[in-house]
Amino acid sequence: MNETSSPAPRASGARPGGRSARVQAAVHQAVNELQMSGRDDVTVPVIAARAGVTPSTIYRRWGDLAQLLADVAVSRMRPDTLPADTGAYRNDLLTWLEQYRDEMSSELGRSMLRDILSAQGRDNPGRCVSFCAQQLEAIAAHASARGEQPLPTDALLDGVVAPMIYRILFAADIPSTDDVTRWVDTVIERQGVSVA
Repeated sequence: MNETSSPAPRASGARPGGRSARVQAAVHQAVNELQMSGRDDVTVPVIAARAGVTPSTIYRRWGDLAQLLADVAVSRMRPDTLPADTGAYRNDLLTWLEQYRDEMSSELGRSMLRDILSAQGRDNPGRCVSFCAQQLEAIAAHASARGEQPLPTDALLDGVVAPMIYRILFAADIPSTDDVTRWVDTVIERQGVSVA
């Protein structure tokens, strides 16, 4: 912007993000607070009262409780930091994957996964895949900058993240560190690349 231009006038009383963003933030906060004391009493009327909105506002925006809970879960799953750069690609991968496994296999993590999968449509699961892909691509960017050859993101999603999430949701035991390492090494071998 050059120095002589001035910002466009804003409507009186308008704020960045507007009412819609404020409603979403209030409803998300209400859901998060209510879930801290258990899920049995988390209903649309209770959430609405806590957020200071009408139940019809929630139904109009989210459709039903399942969609709202999925939206809140996806929001909580959005990464707020980049993966650590440990100086070696394979170690970066293992460090991030083990952290991800720990988060997703916690009681909160499994609850968020169930909320996301219980809502109709593929949008919310797709957003979660996108978050994972972004983190893996950040790790790949670190590797490329060091002159290392990273693995394809899709190969890691299919060969490591998918079996990890499946086991977290459906197996009696969560994946171990050895499982994660084995999956990563299998992807490396299948791709035929040299990874330090």
